[in-house]
Amino acid sequence: MRRESVTPRPDWDATIRAQGLVYVDTELPDGGVMSYWDESAAYAFELDEVLRLEEATEELHRMSVAAAAHVVARHRYAEFGIPDWAAEAVARSLREDPPSLYGRFDLAYDGSWPPKLLEYNADTPTALVEASIIQWYWLEDTRPEADQWNSLHERLVAGWAKIGAGLHDRRVHVAWSNEEESGEDHMTAGYLAETARQAGLDVDLLPIQEIGWDGRRFVDRANRPVTTCFKLYPWEWMLAEPYGRPALDPGTPTTWIEPAWKLLLSNKALLAVLWELYPGHELLLPAYLDSPRGMPEYVAKPLLGREGGSVRIVTADGEITNPGDYGDEGFCYQEFRALPEFAGNRLVLGSWTVDGESAGVGLRESASLITDGYARFLPHYIDAPRPAESSTVGV
Repeated sequence: MRRESVTPRPDWDATIRAQGLVYVDTELPDGGVMSYWDESAAYAFELDEVLRLEEATEELHRMSVAAAAHVVARHRYAEFGIPDWAAEAVARSLREDPPSLYGRFDLAYDGSWPPKLLEYNADTPTALVEASIIQWYWLEDTRPEADQWNSLHERLVAGWAKIGAGLHDRRVHVAWSNEEESGEDHMTAGYLAETARQAGLDVDLLPIQEIGWDGRRFVDRANRPVTTCFKLYPWEWMLAEPYGRPALDPGTPTTWIEPAWKLLLSNKALLAVLWELYPGHELLLPAYLDSPRGMPEYVAKPLLGREGGSVRIVTADGEITNPGDYGDEGFCYQEFRALPEFAGNRLVLGSWTVDGESAGVGLRESASLITDGYARFLPHYIDAPRPAESSTVGV
């Protein structure tokens, strides 16, 4: 893997906005604005390298599912901050294996083996539109002969088709929170709704705030039953709200995507359980729940927190903290591994899964050791000819 300086397309800003990246502007503390999308540089991968990273991604997913099964079997819910009343619903969800769609591993990777797991965003991962759509069209415009580690669109459509095959009612509600102001959640939900439509499902897109409860089931704004709902809204928020209990009640006729057992994969306690079950594994960093256990450098991560939340890094040079509400749900202490540096930028590699299989990559750079709200997304390509069967995403 290498970072290359490239010349941006003359009309890149208007192009990406028209393709759905309406949340491209990031407001800076001084009142200025920076672009979240950055095509002044790109990353190049070798094909063999991508194949190894795909294998690592799928191995991490298998390990994570096994860790979730371990937590359920040992009733270790309290370590994940899951209330007692929700425990049986989580266990039932894992046991019954309801539909699940996608997730994203965040990895530290500098081009040398092995990558290291930082966390698994397995409930409500974003940065999807840019990973699936925007960087693919960048490739088409700039390197049409090259390939890309990106089968996200095709796999999402196939994932929805698999889900649809098991539904009695092919209507799916796709919900997001209208309290998110940047437009990212809305566009992510809208894109997922489009992939579901391409899979032949009937889709209603609506804010989750417009889903109601009629006393025995969830209904939409037209009073139609919500029988299957993809929600870009984390379970940890739902459990803290009045309708969290009905959402998990076995008598409530709603199938939620992602399912309740994904609570275990999106929780940072997973990192400690993985290290306990697979000590010394080359893809993992040491991680513990009770304390740093003598690690001289570590990252304290709140157990809950969408897309990472606030973290505290303790190094030999002192502490680095990003602003945020740390809550009181506890921490996971993970060995500090500095994000790799390329041309003065810190890189995190987001490796996507769809239905448990590797599906693509998104690369974000930040000036800080913490990938925060001022990170930038950069496109990539595989330094090899594109196979004849590769095609555009078709939206």
